[in-house]
Amino acid sequence: MNHRILRIILPALFLALQVAGFAQPEKKSITLEDIYKNRKFSSKGVPRLQSMNDGEHYVQLKKDSLNLYDYATGKYSSTLVTAKQLIPAGDTVPIEMSSFEFSNDETKILFATDDEAIYRRSSKASYFVYDLKTGKLFPLSKNGKQRLATFSPDGSRVAFVRDNNLFIRDLTLGLQPSGGIPDTREMAAEKQVTADGKVNEIIYGATDWVYEEEFEFSKAFAWSPDGKKIAFYRFDESKVKEYQLTYYGDLYPEQYKYKYPKAGEDNSVIGICLYDLASQKTTPVDIGKETDIYIPRIKWTEDPGILALYRMNRHQDKLELMLADAATGSTKVIYTEQNKYYIDINDHWHFLKNNAGFLLTSEQDGFRHIYLYDMTGKLVRQLTKGKWEVLDVLGVDEKNGLVYYSATTTSPMDKDIRSVGLDGKNDTRLNTRPGSNSFDFSKTFAYYTGKWSDINTPSYNAVYKAGGAEVRLLQDNAKLKETMTAYQFGKAEFFSFKTADGLELNGWMLKPPDFDPAKKYPVLFTIYGGPGSQSVNNSWGTVNAWHQLWAQRGIIVVSVDNRGTGGRGEEFKKCTYLQLGKFETTDQVEAAKYLGTLGYVDKARIGMWGWSFGGYLTLSCLTKGADYFSFGIAVAPVTNWKYYDNIYTERYMRTPKENNAGYEDNSPVNHAAKLKGKLLMICGMADDNVHPQNSYDMVTALVAADKQFESQFYPNSNHGIYTGKNTSWHLYKRMTDFIMEKL
Repeated sequence: MNHRILRIILPALFLALQVAGFAQPEKKSITLEDIYKNRKFSSKGVPRLQSMNDGEHYVQLKKDSLNLYDYATGKYSSTLVTAKQLIPAGDTVPIEMSSFEFSNDETKILFATDDEAIYRRSSKASYFVYDLKTGKLFPLSKNGKQRLATFSPDGSRVAFVRDNNLFIRDLTLGLQPSGGIPDTREMAAEKQVTADGKVNEIIYGATDWVYEEEFEFSKAFAWSPDGKKIAFYRFDESKVKEYQLTYYGDLYPEQYKYKYPKAGEDNSVIGICLYDLASQKTTPVDIGKETDIYIPRIKWTEDPGILALYRMNRHQDKLELMLADAATGSTKVIYTEQNKYYIDINDHWHFLKNNAGFLLTSEQDGFRHIYLYDMTGKLVRQLTKGKWEVLDVLGVDEKNGLVYYSATTTSPMDKDIRSVGLDGKNDTRLNTRPGSNSFDFSKTFAYYTGKWSDINTPSYNAVYKAGGAEVRLLQDNAKLKETMTAYQFGKAEFFSFKTADGLELNGWMLKPPDFDPAKKYPVLFTIYGGPGSQSVNNSWGTVNAWHQLWAQRGIIVVSVDNRGTGGRGEEFKKCTYLQLGKFETTDQVEAAKYLGTLGYVDKARIGMWGWSFGGYLTLSCLTKGADYFSFGIAVAPVTNWKYYDNIYTERYMRTPKENNAGYEDNSPVNHAAKLKGKLLMICGMADDNVHPQNSYDMVTALVAADKQFESQFYPNSNHGIYTGKNTSWHLYKRMTDFIMEKL
């Protein structure tokens, strides 16, 4: 047939088929089963490429072996250990390989198996050491599960915590397989550093509950750079009050008690100790006479004779960096920062080699930036500047004089990766696309794995050279993109509006796929809104498949970042000080008012849902903002800040004694009588974080006010509400049914 005729006929035929409904396959509808049971819309990530010392190779776990690969090509290099080599003496089954750590010289590997969770960041396990030189596997200890096992810098020892005490295992004694070590030699190999650790009283080398949750670490010890000393925490929590959780399932429920310091209540008394391996002597560090303080971080400098500590007052508005003499425990303060609100703790501090100084981040100019000081605490220079925030310090390449960091330089919604010289020059953006970017560098900074996404695009993962040239693709989620098209995923849009006070707030909006501006749609807010958080991000996962399901069912989905959230500087974040929840609620109400002015929004059907702080805000909006929200779902909500832990709550509110009005005015319990809309409250009955007491008191207040509501309680579930068969599915089905019924 003539090609010219084909060019005329084929487009006409295609149009005819489209009209007849045959041109494209029928669009599919999202179901809850697709999301939570079939996991049809889960994006594929890339397992972390753990860099080896040479910076040219990385190690990765592949089913039954731990292998080396080349960064540049991805080609297999060698196998370090196979599952068959990890069968303990007298056993027939290999230990788990999923959690591993190399010694610094890469001659030994520490494996954690049979892991048992404790709290959010803590667990205990049976650890095994595999010697790559001899091919031998042996248990770290035969005396019970261990916690936080960590190699010494030279790999000759491992420190760990068991039963609230600190231990050191000497690997030079008894490197035979399990079962091949005489008891006397085994005893000599394991040294107990502390002896009076006791559950709910004294802890060595690990944190108490509130430090783990709010200062975000659980390992409370650190080897000196030369491996001759260990610095460790001592927590005396004997005067901290207990909270009790009940676990069901047996004839008589189990009562679990642990120490939880609520707002205004006693904290653990902290001590920092230095243990000398040669003399076996423990020396206390002088952290001052005041005991009502926090030591939120310790870290060895590059000098093995100097330990660095952060000391913070109870109000958390004064931070001091102290240097301790490792031989005597004497200390001196070299840096002090005072803030009219509070100071956030992070891991951004870095000590340079040869006592050349240290880096830290601070909000002292109104935005979080990187500063360089010498070892006397004198400011050398501010490395980054601008009305944007440094989010994280990713690495310091001292050889080339560069600091790598992430920041909000493009917008508060975006995450850029940048580098700046230690001389403060050549501050350069390294990513090429706006959105959310993250880099993971090899140990020599020769390569990095880069991850990019935006609010509508799943992650793109690749390996890059230090200069930014892409070496090879790791994962682009092409299959997921096809699935999204087949299932009519909509495109979320960013928007902003001004409140009655002239404050501009940012949000995102997802409209139904067949959106008609002439129609009136219900709106569902999905929120968190807590201090320093952000729900309005230009990154994949900000809008998820559950949101898309709602949109397909005719609901506009919205999220707005209120005052108190991050990315916009100190004043925007900290203006909620002493009134936690007040301005956050006002801003969400203002958002509902704004949306109600849009011609396509049914302002009589505006709902909200949130978890944790988002659950708290939902209750606050449904009571204080009852005229603007017709329904809400509050999951694991705080309902009275007096019930929450003291490190978090006092950071923003001070103590109830100092700020009683701030606590009372911003407790949804005290506003229960204002409820007008439909409410579903959900909580895990074994929530060690936001105690079920919060929900129970809200129930009491609603009953007293003669307000009807719905509730859902999950026995034995913690803050994540996933414990037990079918729990997560049941939870999301319940919430989905409630949303569809009310909207």
